[in-house]
Amino acid sequence: MAAALIPPLRRGLPPIVDVGTRVLVLGSFPGVASLAARQYYAHPRNHFWPILGAILREPLPELPYAQRLARLRMHGVGLWDVIVACRREGSSDGAIRDAARGDPARLRRVAPHVALVCFNGNTSATAEPAWRAAGYETLVLPSTSPAYTRPFAEKLAAWRALARALAGARGQ
Repeated sequence: MAAALIPPLRRGLPPIVDVGTRVLVLGSFPGVASLAARQYYAHPRNHFWPILGAILREPLPELPYAQRLARLRMHGVGLWDVIVACRREGSSDGAIRDAARGDPARLRRVAPHVALVCFNGNTSATAEPAWRAAGYETLVLPSTSPAYTRPFAEKLAAWRALARALAGARGQ
């Protein structure tokens, strides 16, 4: 009997945060397309960039990746994943094994002004209690992944809560 092949340990993408970050959006772990491109939400059918573009009133989907990140930074938005390394074949969150999670204390050292941590989907939301216990306000949002087949308009309507939070952060 042949031994089952164990997928290699894969490392995620570095956090996109700085001292100006006020809101952090946490995904689960980058999919195959994102890891290959070394870009958050690189799958062309992922709704993340169109949703954030609509919320921020920025043409994010049409911009090169570096400009997308610059626009997020301009609005005080950072990106990271709750899982920083794992074993997984393919892109399904259900296939994640041996997950190593990101440390909320690490974030506070790099981005001390984060007031709100948002979770992009149910897998990332499993880390919500730890982030809340670390003193962050949290918001669980529906996944922007193409695997989560709800209509774009429904996802955008739910993500409007992030727009309200950003407006409140700018008003402070």
